[in-house]
Amino acid sequence: MTAVGTVVEPGRGPAAVAPGERGATRIADRVVAKIASQAAREAAGPLPPGAAPPHATVVVRHEAARVRVHIELGYPGDIGGRCAGVRRQVVDRVRALAGMHVPEVVVLVERLHLTAAPEADRGRT
Repeated sequence: MTAVGTVVEPGRGPAAVAPGERGATRIADRVVAKIASQAAREAAGPLPPGAAPPHATVVVRHEAARVRVHIELGYPGDIGGRCAGVRRQVVDRVRALAGMHVPEVVVLVERLHLTAAPEADRGRT
């Protein structure tokens, strides 16, 4: 069986095809979105009880992916630091797994979940 566009001469292997004539690989937006969602889950760490897992939407144009990540976090906590970590992880994973440049990652904190503080055990919030 031969690949489409491959020329096979009798008694020989496939003839070399020039790189410009081979075609291109296109990675669907939803595949990049799944990579970004998984990267956000890795970076966010443990989620508070009742929090939805992070999800992402992506627009790909000319080998560049613009990513929007929706996430729920625990409060109080370092929200800015966790969002920065999510941005870094998404850029690194999309670049490594899809080979795309990521010029923009927008992290939208959809909801903050109040986490139990030591004072809550004493009846005061």
